[in-house]
Amino acid sequence: MHKSLTKGMLATLAAGALLVPAVPASAAVSATASTAATSTVSAKAAKPYSSFAVKVTATKKAKAGSYIKYKISATNVGPHFASAEAWYVGGAFPKGVDPRNIRYSTSGKKMECILLTARGFFCFANKDIAVGSSFSVTFYAKTKKSTRGSQKATLGVISYNLDQGMEDMDLRELDRLGVPGYLFAKTVKTTVVR
Repeated sequence: MHKSLTKGMLATLAAGALLVPAVPASAAVSATASTAATSTVSAKAAKPYSSFAVKVTATKKAKAGSYIKYKISATNVGPHFASAEAWYVGGAFPKGVDPRNIRYSTSGKKMECILLTARGFFCFANKDIAVGSSFSVTFYAKTKKSTRGSQKATLGVISYNLDQGMEDMDLRELDRLGVPGYLFAKTVKTTVVR
């Protein structure tokens, strides 16, 4: 599978307003779509195959030019396991963070991470998560020396309802087909001082 997110998720990240609670990506499809199949998909929002209970913590106060520590802990609350190709962890980091200086450590295997927008940073863990299983990822994001004041990050998990046989499909194609994507995220704030 190509490691990319749908246009709808990218737009959400770019706006810096990740939605809580989870909202199906298919809900954004217009009711006046050109095909009946698309209209049917958008009219009835599917429930997520895998929902995540997410907890996010962050450093409360940091000095400009130092690192802010963000920890994302998530548990798959089901109803199904989350296949490795169907979930991603990360989110929108603050404007005052240097995106070239985001590092991570994880409770699982090494992950592949990419910067999707100026502040949108996501990782692909390539690991199935059974119902009831948990994982955690800690991000270390370095603030710019000029950063001051309250810095807001919205971090968590995105999961998609992938049916069998969809594992190798590009996520843009899944979006075009109306495959639902869900966002489970929390917003945290850090005060950056001199």
